[in-house]
Amino acid sequence: MKTTSEKPAVDTRERIVRAASRLMQRQGYDGTGIKQISQEAEATLGSLYHFFPGGKQELAVAAIRRGDEEFAGLLRRALDGEPDPGRALVACARTLAAELSASDWAEGCPVTATALGTAGRAPGIQQAAAEAFARWRGLVFDKLCAAGLGEDDARSLAHTVISTLEGAELAAQVSRDAAPLRAAGEHLARLVGTYR
Repeated sequence: MKTTSEKPAVDTRERIVRAASRLMQRQGYDGTGIKQISQEAEATLGSLYHFFPGGKQELAVAAIRRGDEEFAGLLRRALDGEPDPGRALVACARTLAAELSASDWAEGCPVTATALGTAGRAPGIQQAAAEAFARWRGLVFDKLCAAGLGEDDARSLAHTVISTLEGAELAAQVSRDAAPLRAAGEHLARLVGTYR
């Protein structure tokens, strides 16, 4: 049984992770400070360090894991929503474009935005990002195998799908235009179709 004193602690930790994820998504790892996260989360620095004694790097790992879960959920809904994997990828790309546009092109992939700023100097962050990409590839791999592709082809295509969606999302964000994501979705659908 949970006591009422436990609930605020969970809420505070979640607010901190959400704030870190949102800020690092918009500003990157280096552009986001601990004090800014604390203020955005409406939490004291003491509570931030209580939940994340490893400081900013530990918090960045938690933010990446949150971004991983969010994108995995979006990807899973798209893949489950269409029996044809190619059409599912078109739907996923459209959803990414709509969400990016709704954020005024500011909220791209929180995993990539956070991890790129730490390349070569924060192995924990790099590991969390690698795990996120592996999970996303796994979701695509499963969908492709269920559609009848062989494991080798499905594995290779899953890498291509995730890399293409990530690159297209970045291109859309930079150009402030959904066209790169729409094109990526359509071309991925054609590519998958050649294997079926």
